[in-house]
Amino acid sequence: MTGVEHKNFDKADETRLFEDGMGRLELVNTEAGPVGLATFEPGWRWSQHVKPIAGTESCQAEHTGYCVSGRMHVRMDDGEEFDFGTGDYAHIPPGHDAWITSDEPCVVVDWQGFADYAKHV
Repeated sequence: MTGVEHKNFDKADETRLFEDGMGRLELVNTEAGPVGLATFEPGWRWSQHVKPIAGTESCQAEHTGYCVSGRMHVRMDDGEEFDFGTGDYAHIPPGHDAWITSDEPCVVVDWQGFADYAKHV
């Protein structure tokens, strides 16, 4: 890095919308790589609102993120399940489905798995 870098998600480099208006991903490109801020609306489910965009049976992105607000349930392809909520950090390997379990939007910052997430080709 050559020095301080400052970005704001209000001026994201790219915004990607999920199917059926169920949220969005705001992406900022940094010298260290892309960082995403995703807002998942109540009722969002990866297998319904991103799978048609991704074209895979389960999410194949590897996520390293922090939940700012809301709550999400994650089910790995091997059957392992866990909840991810406000204040939680998680590393989620490829091969999972997820859905929102809170009545409020789930907001997640991810600095690993959003480079190609929900990217329309």
